[in-house]
Amino acid sequence: MSGSAAKAMRGGDLTLLWGLVVLVAVLSILPLARLVLEGIAPGGALSSGVIGAVLSDPTTWTAVRNSLVTTFGGTVLAVVIGSIVACFVALTDMRARNAFVFCFVLPLMIAPQVTALAWLQVTGPSSALLKTLGLAPPLGTRNPLYSAEGIILLLGIQYAPLVFLTLRAGLRALPKELIEAGLAAGAGKLTVLRTIILPLMTPPLVAGIALCFVSSLGNFGIPAFLGIPANYLVLPTLIYQRLSGLGPSALSEVAVLSTLIGVIAMAGIVVQDLMLRRRDFRITTTSTAARPFELRGWRLPSEILLWALVLVILVVPLAGLVATSLVPSYGVPLTAASATLENYAYVMFDHAASRRAFANSFGLSAAAAVVIVVVSVPLAYFLVWRRSRMLRLLNLAAELPYALPGVVLAIAAILIFLKPLPVFGVSLYNTIWIIFFCYVARFLVLGLRPVASGYHQLDRTLEEAAQVAGAGLLRRLVTIILPLVAPAATAGALLVFLTAFNELTVSALLWSSGNETLGVVVFSFEQGGDSTYAAALAVLTVIVTLALMLATLLFARKLPQGVLPWRD
Repeated sequence: MSGSAAKAMRGGDLTLLWGLVVLVAVLSILPLARLVLEGIAPGGALSSGVIGAVLSDPTTWTAVRNSLVTTFGGTVLAVVIGSIVACFVALTDMRARNAFVFCFVLPLMIAPQVTALAWLQVTGPSSALLKTLGLAPPLGTRNPLYSAEGIILLLGIQYAPLVFLTLRAGLRALPKELIEAGLAAGAGKLTVLRTIILPLMTPPLVAGIALCFVSSLGNFGIPAFLGIPANYLVLPTLIYQRLSGLGPSALSEVAVLSTLIGVIAMAGIVVQDLMLRRRDFRITTTSTAARPFELRGWRLPSEILLWALVLVILVVPLAGLVATSLVPSYGVPLTAASATLENYAYVMFDHAASRRAFANSFGLSAAAAVVIVVVSVPLAYFLVWRRSRMLRLLNLAAELPYALPGVVLAIAAILIFLKPLPVFGVSLYNTIWIIFFCYVARFLVLGLRPVASGYHQLDRTLEEAAQVAGAGLLRRLVTIILPLVAPAATAGALLVFLTAFNELTVSALLWSSGNETLGVVVFSFEQGGDSTYAAALAVLTVIVTLALMLATLLFARKLPQGVLPWRD
């Protein structure tokens, strides 16, 4: 290849790279910069008036305290459940592991508002399931989930799979020599777990804790369903109420509140980094995976307890949700005479907003998945195969919108798109496109990670041969790389679709008439007292989620390990 051709090819690579840099900056850096600017300089003039008003409001600090209480409580519960389950799944010889992992991870893929709605249907005096079983408490009894403890319980259940997934990934990489050396020295299994395994698992455990903390802090669906009826406000629900009640005039105020959430989330991430810097957790030996501990006589009791956990956190609430969706009105027991499909018929065919929500959620999720895959394939190429300090910063920027609570991104998007775009003169505010922008920005990392995992397993020989033959980067990406990473890219697209399809935190602040999403309609039904319609719509979203998760198992063997979180 001539020097001029090589130089031209490098120029083409740089053009694509800088295009990706600009795109990621627009999706992540620009919104957060605009949010911070609004918080310190509302209206374009530096002023401490708004900041002072927000920080001096007792409601703000009540919401902060409530957010910290529920976030810490939910994180602790998630860590306890997720860690115990991860140790059993990854370290023991339990049977039916794949089926158990699928069921245990499923609550993470179900929308938080659906989780909250499902649990409400099995705990209150009007529960169709409890009335059918004759176990319903007396009418007028307060639902115990309308409390801080209820929010903590459901946050712990929702995010225990996050801790499970991060810890399981670390346990898989644990060298068997260390475990066998401890056992050979006479240490018992529990001693090996306490003195060898758990200390080495500090990085993935701390990472799981950080993910739980940030996710719980920014969760809107669970505090909205359980906290608003009890007047127990956290920061995301406070922002929602302020924005719903005052509209764009409250933007400077909610920008400060959103920045406050971002500061708390970043503080959690910084604490995570400081904890990992205190010790060196690197493992200097590599080997095959450790041999699982034999449970022997404890295997059956352990398996019964683990499946009982699945029964409690998954089967029971979904059964309550289905029961409510099949009765003509909330509080009616489910019997052969009362069972009806009218609620499903109404939300699928008669209710205009529900029909629009299906179309909007499906279209937004599918379009975001396609765009993210198109961006992820060339972006992962540079991040994995062309490493540099700038590319590490680019990777961090791509992860930022997902690492921070979704309400932060939503408020930032409103600030950017409230006024018409320069040059184009078009405003995206109150349109479906502002939701699409946030979906692409927030879920980019979900599509990027599986593709990057696919790159790590590729042999660069074919791509380098094509490069020597004079093929440009775009041609190599389309004809050589894309077919090889297609399974991982497809898995990433499905992760994006599943997450966006049931999303509520972002769309609750951005939706407008005609642009409703499924999460918004479920929330509206429940807020309006139409629990049977909300349950029917929620069941339909669970069916779609479950069907897509099962469909991915058909090509799971072609994917890098860990790409599908619900497969062991």
